[in-house]
Parts: sequence; structure tokens; C-alpha cells
Amino acid sequence: RANTIREYLLLLQTKGHNPGGIHACYRAVRAFLRWWEEEYEPSSWKNPVRKVKAPRLRKKLLEPANAEIISKVMGACPTGYLGARDKAAILFLCDTGCRASEFTGLDIFDYDASSGAVVIRNGKGGKGRTVFVGRKTRRALRKYLRQRPLDTDRALWVTVGGDRLTYSGLRQIVRRRARKAGVRPPALHSFRRLFAVQCLRNGMDLRRLQELMGHADLQMLIRYTKLV
Repeated sequence: RANTIREYLLLLQTKGHNPGGIHACYRAVRAFLRWWEEEYEPSSWKNPVRKVKAPRLRKKLLEPANAEIISKVMGACPTGYLGARDKAAILFLCDTGCRASEFTGLDIFDYDASSGAVVIRNGKGGKGRTVFVGRKTRRALRKYLRQRPLDTDRALWVTVGGDRLTYSGLRQIVRRRARKAGVRPPALHSFRRLFAVQCLRNGMDLRRLQELMGHADLQMLIRYTKLV
């Protein structure tokens, strides 16, 4: 019954579950009942979830990374190969606004050192796009690439052993340098939000920013305008 589903959602609320968790539970119930309806097709049965509206979610826009904190994190990068790689990686995230999964998926031939163009071949939804890095990041990349292991993976970002850097490895880079700098580590996605906000503050139009970030629609970008 539809009322049973509503009572269940209300129970979750009284137990202190947050709106996101309640919504996730609703989606699970909806998915199961839709599967049941399609698989078994009871002759006289009507799917009760069709009468229950999804719980309302507040659209909370998370803050972008703090530029001052990022500067301190980069300042904590030591000399040598690891320091050069970590500093280049942080600058790269700020300049491109790419997702962490896109970052780790880049191959060395996706980067054009002469123009600063970076081809992201496997973006969200399988869509590709081209982003760019500035002069400071290109200098940092040159320093990193000069020290990069010779016998290595074709990946652009690699470990000391020459293997492709993973998502958890990238996260550890940021956490390690932030801990050394004595600041709270920025979330990986906050670099992407910082990129969006800075582009908007510099006068970039939403359509162009949509292309650079690989968004399917403008709704998320419109929300970023509140931070500008």
C-alpha cells in the first residue's frame, strides 16, 4: 500500500535519518517495486510507489576549495620527484576543473606541452572534451615530466614505481601535503568547484564553462553563480 511506504519514510525521519539517506531508501523501494512489476506483472496489482512522491531534497551547494589553503598545500610539497609531481597535480586540478577519475585516466599523449591543451577522452557519459592549463602549470608539468621514471606506464600521472596513479593515490597526495602544511585537506571535487567559480568571476559565459566542465546541462553551473 502507498500508505505503508509513506509510514516507512516518516519512520526514517523520526529516527533521525538525513534527507539524503531517506531519499536513497525511497529509491531502493521504488527500484524493487518496479522490478517486481516488470518481472511478475501481477494481473490485479497496481504499483503503490506511483502514488508516493519522492522526499524533497534541499539543494546544498558545497563550497569550492580555498585558494589560500591550496597555496599552503603546494608550499608543503618538497623538492625532488614527489614534490614536483604533487605540485603539478594540484595546479593541474585547479586549471582544468577535471574530475578525479578523468585526471587519473589521462595518458601522456593526451597532454600537448606546446599549447597546454589536454584531451579528456573518457569524460562522464563517455563524452570527450579539451581543457587547458596555464603557464605556471605547464612549467610545473615540465619539471615533473623531466623527473618522471623512464620505464613507466603510458599514464600521465604515475607513482614512484611507474604505475598509473589511482583515485586513492591522488587523494593521499592532497591529504599528505595538507597535513604537512597544517591545514584541512580540500576534497578532490572542491578543486573542480573552484575552477568553475573562478571562470565565472573572470567573465566566462555559462555555455563555454559547460563545455570545459563536461556538464550535460546548465543546472549545476547556474547554482555556482550564487558563489560569484
